[in-house]
Amino acid sequence: MATFLYKLGRLAFRRRHFVALIWVALLALAGVGAASAPSAGSSSFSIPGTEAQKAFDLLEQRFPGSSADGGTARVVFKAPDGEKMTDAANKATVEKTVKELSDGSEVVSVADPFKAHAVSKDGTIAYASVRYEVPGMELKDASREALEDAGQQARDAGLTVEIGGDALQTTPEAASSEIIGIAVAAVVLVITFGSLIAAGLPLLTALIGVGIGVSVITALANALDLGSTTSTLAMMIGLAVGIDYALFIVSRYRAELAEGRDREESVGRATGTAGSAVVFAGLTVVIALVGLAVVNVPMLTKMGVAAAGTVVIAVLIALTMVPALLGYAGRKVKPAGEKGKLLGRGKKTAADKADNAKADKANADKPNMGTRWASFVVRRPLAVLLLGVLGLGTAALPATSLELGLPDDGSQPTSTTQRRAYDLLSEGFGPGFNGPLMVVVDARASDAPKNAVTEVSDEIKGLKDVVTVTPPTYNKAGDTATITVIPDSKPSSVSTEDVVHSIRDAGTEIKADTDAKVLVTGTTAMNIDFSQKLNDALVPYLILVVGLAFLLLILVFRSILVPLKAALGFLLSVLAALGAVVAVFQWGWLADLFGIQETGPVMSMMPIFMVGVVFGLAMDYEVFLVTRMREAYVHGERPTQAVVTGFRHSARVVTAAAIIMIAVFSGFIGASESMVKMIGFGLAIAVLFDAFVVRMAIVPAVLALLGEKAWWLPKWLDRALPNVDVEGEGLRTDAETGKDTDSDGDRALARV
Repeated sequence: MATFLYKLGRLAFRRRHFVALIWVALLALAGVGAASAPSAGSSSFSIPGTEAQKAFDLLEQRFPGSSADGGTARVVFKAPDGEKMTDAANKATVEKTVKELSDGSEVVSVADPFKAHAVSKDGTIAYASVRYEVPGMELKDASREALEDAGQQARDAGLTVEIGGDALQTTPEAASSEIIGIAVAAVVLVITFGSLIAAGLPLLTALIGVGIGVSVITALANALDLGSTTSTLAMMIGLAVGIDYALFIVSRYRAELAEGRDREESVGRATGTAGSAVVFAGLTVVIALVGLAVVNVPMLTKMGVAAAGTVVIAVLIALTMVPALLGYAGRKVKPAGEKGKLLGRGKKTAADKADNAKADKANADKPNMGTRWASFVVRRPLAVLLLGVLGLGTAALPATSLELGLPDDGSQPTSTTQRRAYDLLSEGFGPGFNGPLMVVVDARASDAPKNAVTEVSDEIKGLKDVVTVTPPTYNKAGDTATITVIPDSKPSSVSTEDVVHSIRDAGTEIKADTDAKVLVTGTTAMNIDFSQKLNDALVPYLILVVGLAFLLLILVFRSILVPLKAALGFLLSVLAALGAVVAVFQWGWLADLFGIQETGPVMSMMPIFMVGVVFGLAMDYEVFLVTRMREAYVHGERPTQAVVTGFRHSARVVTAAAIIMIAVFSGFIGASESMVKMIGFGLAIAVLFDAFVVRMAIVPAVLALLGEKAWWLPKWLDRALPNVDVEGEGLRTDAETGKDTDSDGDRALARV
């Protein structure tokens, strides 16, 4: 591996014009594809195998033309103080609004509140239900404008009017704080390298990689039914790993220059050693993201595969374009320890240079912060280990109170009309009105379909926590009916979930008596089934992803205990991160600081999503940090000294990489969409815990305690495993024997 990448790096350095042209051409091609592709509609949300999805599919078969997946809106009216909606003037205003809404080109139906009994008991609140023939995200701007104009006219007449539903749903806009994250990354890179040129390389290559990845996703969004969150996730992860991977190669390049090698040789060795770590770190991230397919939710699978594709692009750019750009930079990228003009003082005299050389030699002999920290840890490994584990364990405690759900209009900011409509409906009709359950009765196999439907309706009316059961609506054949059930609790509550399970349990008994199938669907039931499906898939997914990555790390480190320690450390960091998410988004700690206006259940996909993404990112730091330790150990250093050596070479760069990744993820906390905000916070805090507590403290402490045993591998397994040479031992052998790796690599790769 190292020898091949060494040759690849040198080839990219020499053929820099060709390599740069290829990547610029790919960026242009992807950009043209994105610009010319049709705009993406709404991403379909399906959960194969769940009862809610089966009921939804049945509705499309038995009620053709009903636009079951069409957009909806609830126009909620509230009378002025002291008046009622049934007053003549207010009633006339509502009826006029209903008529205007009915004239819309995409409108299927509008329910008059006075005919549909959609007026609250006290007569102060009413609502009109609007159904559209296309999904909410696909509505024309004219339809949205007509909806808003109708509401505004009713406001002008003196009523309070708010609009809920998905008809006003639009693609969330990117937050300006994402730019702040990139700016913080730029500052960290400048401080790390002391040069604008060296700092700009990782940023430039990461932006090119993300540009290609997101453009390809945009170009394929309509054809592959990709939602807006897919490109956001790809951008989030692509930026973070793209900067980090380039950072590690540029840092190793400067270290090789500092050892006196020429620039082409330094590029080759940096790509062969740090590049090998980049390849395996990228593989762990790809495994974790593609593994989301295990959940069998198309939306999650697409998000994972798209983000994995962006990671692959980041790896390829780090291995080819970074060496090419280093060739363009030439002497503007200084050896490690030598300051550029930015942090230096411009041109220097010969005497200044001599003084600087003496100072550099003195600084080289002085232990850096990474060395001092590692020396402290290996002297007191048990204390550091216990402190780190107890600290993360304490942070993980809130995770024991984890409640899962999916965001609805109730989680929107109070400044939005959707949230105000939600609150008005709760005030007028009860909290459960915002989460109605649709019960579908398939009585085709029953001898008396209508009797079976009546029995179902009567059974549901007798259930606890049920407020309203509407009369059944039959299809044309009369063998299938829908019943709307209103629970007495809000959609995301445990009580509503209990109602869904109670209806399904009752349906099992009814089927035995009448042969009629009872299915529960609707947005609330779909969310409940989605959460359950994610919970059921968490353990298999964890076994698959951690198992594959464990085998990969055995291959990289040629050890059993080091990968095991890496996996256990990851579990600690992800549990602590989940605890922080619960404390902030569910309990409301520091909610104002992070701009969270409404607390509630944690998003259902958060645990499995964090397990996948955080595991991949955590293994990045494990690979980059521990490969340096293994490199020192393989070359004859004692285990504890190898730990210190690894920190001397890698701690500064890993710290910078972690800060950059935290900054990039934190930038998404400012997003308007609650799901993106929660993902950004969760990933940022997880990287903080994993990089600075697990990898920087627990890992060296464990390795110091294990000593030689850390690198133990059964002899039979050692013989069976291929030698991937992440440490670059093959490069040393080639140099010692005088083998011409340069010409061999040029000839072999030129043919490719």
